[in-house]
Amino acid sequence: MIFLGRLYPSSVPAFLFRCAAQKELHSGRGAISTEIKFFGLRRKVLSSTPGSFRYDYKRQSFQTIFFPHLCLMKIPDITLPIIEIPVGKNVQLFIKREDLIHPDISGNKYWKLFYNLTDYLNQNPTAPLLITFGGAYSNHIAAAAAAGEQFGLKTMGIIRGEELTDKIAANSTLHLAQSRGMQFRFVSRQDYKDKVSLSAQLQAEFPTALLIPEGGTNARAVEGIRHMLTDETESFDYLCAAAGTGGTLAGISKFAAENQQVLGFKVVDDSSLQAKISLLSGHENFSLFEAHYGAYGKITDENIRFINDFKADYGIPLDPIYTGKMMRRLFTLIDEGYFPAGSRILAFHTGGLQGISGANELLSRQNRATINLL
Repeated sequence: MIFLGRLYPSSVPAFLFRCAAQKELHSGRGAISTEIKFFGLRRKVLSSTPGSFRYDYKRQSFQTIFFPHLCLMKIPDITLPIIEIPVGKNVQLFIKREDLIHPDISGNKYWKLFYNLTDYLNQNPTAPLLITFGGAYSNHIAAAAAAGEQFGLKTMGIIRGEELTDKIAANSTLHLAQSRGMQFRFVSRQDYKDKVSLSAQLQAEFPTALLIPEGGTNARAVEGIRHMLTDETESFDYLCAAAGTGGTLAGISKFAAENQQVLGFKVVDDSSLQAKISLLSGHENFSLFEAHYGAYGKITDENIRFINDFKADYGIPLDPIYTGKMMRRLFTLIDEGYFPAGSRILAFHTGGLQGISGANELLSRQNRATINLL
């Protein structure tokens, strides 16, 4: 391990040593034994949590000082499965299980947060705070809360809809986020639309906070998405992803190989999405297809049947807002002969499975069929 020293403010002269190694930062379990050498002194420090240490001259010993927010995100050392979905039609369809990247910070949300959080925490903020935006069942809100809990920073969710203020316990996503330490501010739907003014007010109130837009989409999020593309994805002719705020598709577009075509499946009815993605990616190598099936967040009986059949046929769960709609539209394109014979198509499963519980809550109240979890 490498340790960096600087003066530590104390009535007793001391040096602060910050752990710069990242290898053990995900664990948080058991004890970490670290040997420190300092001006000929050799000490072992045993701690159950990665943190920092100061040498106290008076006590002639090292003392552990815990800074959980120094536990930065890292690129997981795992290979995500790419599974073939047999569809015939003289094409090959595969799905990359990006949803398995992390149990709580799932899919594209991990990569959208990756550089945003790393850049912010590398500044060593004195009172780290992540503020972000989302709706009642937002995957981004769930992921941000999980990241805050894991990496030791406070989180605040600006939630669309004042009517949700006293309904946290009945909302699976908000309840889970709150259990992971996230605080909420509920705003009217009208105020939520003006996120420029809302963001300016929040930044003035919390000048050292990190503000991340709705859905996690910004320039650093786009850079993070590049990690979804690996050596294994280079052999495919088409790269497909659902598009909501556009950050994931922009990242795929920006970092795809020159011979690859990028297809985005719009789960929102947003005519400005094409321009947003182009601005973020700097490329025009993508095509967009409507896949909202009525409206963002709308779950039709046909979509439920498709998701349940897909799970039964291939053993892969799909969420009803993003990947489920993308795969249904993609199957339609294949049936219509959109892809040339011999095409190799890769669809990215970007997570969102936490939202199934909330979807089923709503469907049950409407006496409709639900999404199979088993």
